[in-house]
Amino acid sequence: MSETRSDGELLRAIAADRDRHAFEELYRRYAPWLTARMRGRCADAGIVDDVVQETFLAVWRGTARYRDEGYSDAAGWLWRIAARRLVDAVRGDGARGRLRQTLSRLRHRDEASAEERVLAGVEHGDLAGALTRLSPELRAVLQATVIDGLTTREAAVLLGIPPGTVKTRALRARKQLREALA
Repeated sequence: MSETRSDGELLRAIAADRDRHAFEELYRRYAPWLTARMRGRCADAGIVDDVVQETFLAVWRGTARYRDEGYSDAAGWLWRIAARRLVDAVRGDGARGRLRQTLSRLRHRDEASAEERVLAGVEHGDLAGALTRLSPELRAVLQATVIDGLTTREAAVLLGIPPGTVKTRALRARKQLREALA
């Protein structure tokens, strides 16, 4: 029975030695999770599959470089790459329109997404309560800009709203959180 390697060890082996077994292990470890999380952001399974594949290709080719000190974990690092790739994917004319329609339908449904339920269940004092009291629009902007690390422009494309609206909602959300946590 072989010893399980840490994420950092796998990523170093991929970068330094182009270790195929390390890459396959990393893929098996994170591809299902990344796919599920991406599907929470984009209902187009074709776009999601492409984004996940492009994310792992960037890792294999070395165009995405992992630095242990820069990220707390490999999952967060992979999510950041995938989120940016998703924004790039939806910038295409056809995909962009389809994604906007899908997101607008999803945004107005009554049931909270799995990611929203997880955010609401965060056990950090009053933060969970403060987050649940934010409107869905404000939470979506916080999620895109703070949690996913997207720029204002990228969040605007993803959410289908103007960049100025992203900025305004982000300011309002932060203000409401500060007031709730004070």
